[in-house]
Order: sequence, then C-alpha cells, then structure tokens
Amino acid sequence: MHHPRVRTAVAGLAAALSLVPLAACGQSDSTAPPSSAKPAASTSASAAAAKPYTGDFKKLERKFDARLGVYAIDTGTGREVTHNDRGRFAYNSTFKALQAAVVLSTYSLDGMDKRVTYTREDLVANSPVTEKHVDTGMTMKELCDASVRYSDNTAANLLFDHVGGPKGLDASLEKLGDDVTRMDREEPDLSRWVPGEKRDTSTPRALAEDLRAFVLGKALHPPERAQLTTWLRTNTTGDAVIRAGVPKNWVVGDKTGTGSYYGARNDIAVVWPPDSAPIVIAVLSHRGTKDAEPDDRLIAEAASVVVDSLS
Repeated sequence: MHHPRVRTAVAGLAAALSLVPLAACGQSDSTAPPSSAKPAASTSASAAAAKPYTGDFKKLERKFDARLGVYAIDTGTGREVTHNDRGRFAYNSTFKALQAAVVLSTYSLDGMDKRVTYTREDLVANSPVTEKHVDTGMTMKELCDASVRYSDNTAANLLFDHVGGPKGLDASLEKLGDDVTRMDREEPDLSRWVPGEKRDTSTPRALAEDLRAFVLGKALHPPERAQLTTWLRTNTTGDAVIRAGVPKNWVVGDKTGTGSYYGARNDIAVVWPPDSAPIVIAVLSHRGTKDAEPDDRLIAEAASVVVDSLS
C-alpha cells in the first residue's frame, strides 16, 4: 500500500546541529547588475593591482552579457579570489548539497535507511530518479543521492519534509553561522528568480563558507562528512562547469544549479589539487534577459580565472 507524502517539520532541528560558526556574516543584499553600482571614490589603481583578476571577470560579464559572482579560497594559504562575492544571486539547485548535509547531521548515517513513500502527485519537473520509484519509495540515503548527484527536484522536496521545510533548513544554516542565505520555497518555484527578488537567494561567499564547513570543517562527523564528499565527487551534472575549468587531474566535488529565467547558472565546489590543500569555489551567475539560456562556459571560464589567480 502506498502512503501519501506527509509533511513533518522536525522540531528543534536547528538545535540538533552541533556546528561550527562561520566567520563572515552580514553580507550585502545587492542584486543589481555590476553596471548599476557606482564604485566608491576610494577605489584606486592600488586596489585594482591587488585584484588583477577583476578585469578578467568583467570581460566574462561582457562576453556573456551576464552578472557574475565569484568567491574562492585556498584553504592552505588563505588566499581569496573575489568578485561580487557579497552580492545576492538565486542559489537554484546548489542548495541541495547543503540540504543533504543537514539531513546527514540530523539523522546520521545510521538513520538514513528510513524509507520514504510518496505518490505520483508528488512528482515535479526534473525528477529523473524519483519518478522511477513511486511504487517502492526510496530511503533517505537514496533521496540524498538522487538530489545531490542527479539534481532530482522531487527528492529535494521530500527531504524538505524531514528538515522542517525551507524555513527549517534556513534555521539550520543560521545555526552554522550563515545569516545571509534566505530559503523560502520548494522546487520548482525556488528556481523562478527575477531581478529584485530576495527569496531563495544567497551570496557566493556564504555558499562557499557553508560548503567548506560541511565538507572540510567539523560541522559533520567524519562518516557523514565522507558520505557527503562522495556524493559531491560523483555528481553527474557538473562536468561542463567548474570541472571543465580546472586541470583534469584535480578532484572536484560540486553541486550545480540552473534557474528557470535569466540564464541563471551556478556551481559550488570543493576542489582538491594534487599535493595541495583544497580550494573552495562558488560561481553564481545570471544573464541580461528573461529568456536567455544558461551557458556552462561562463562558469568554466570563471573557474579557470580562479585557478590562474591562485597558482
């Protein structure tokens, strides 16, 4: 017998997370394209010299008619690459990596065998895995795998039921120290960002710091951290984005995101160069017109600028 999907908010979810606070909070809510914001008078040649890559990112914005946000940090040296890193962008499906991390923190690997049943009425667009298992349901672990590795939207919505919905996930990230990311809606509505919208947005810096805490920090216990890392490293949707912009012998664990409008395309990743400390990269973008198509090359080329700047 199939049971209809039951929405249950997990009481006290945020308090259940024993997480390490992040260093940076209170970032800008700016959603305007770069050209709309006048540089401060203090911007000078010395500031430009400190960020020689800024011109490269601006060239990409012109080439792709896009607004680009980048934050990257070499976790070994502390060196950063930043461009609109505190500006707001729709996060789209990148949130699924953070959601899976919170599920792992809440239930631990021991609790991930719990089976979740659902009906065909629960299916939404872009659900390549869950649509095949309506008759049997899926375990929490299988749902996380589908959500992170295949960006399955129904899987993400079912997982929302187990973290208190978007607001519960938002509260969990606040417990982590992220008071910037704003989570409001489920799939597919959260991907329908339009200019000026603050719902379901974050900044490159905030998303990168969240990912770093979960994958490289102590926000998860080692077994759960290893599982999340495995999902990210075996993601099936990221070959053309950050992976395409870094050397082929670097190991990449990432989560992509694509918006319904304005050609929004994102990727957040932890990158492991051989014999070097990991680099955390977040590249978020959208384009100039509502019907614009996303272009993976923008993300890949931005990642290449990051690599060149940190090398």
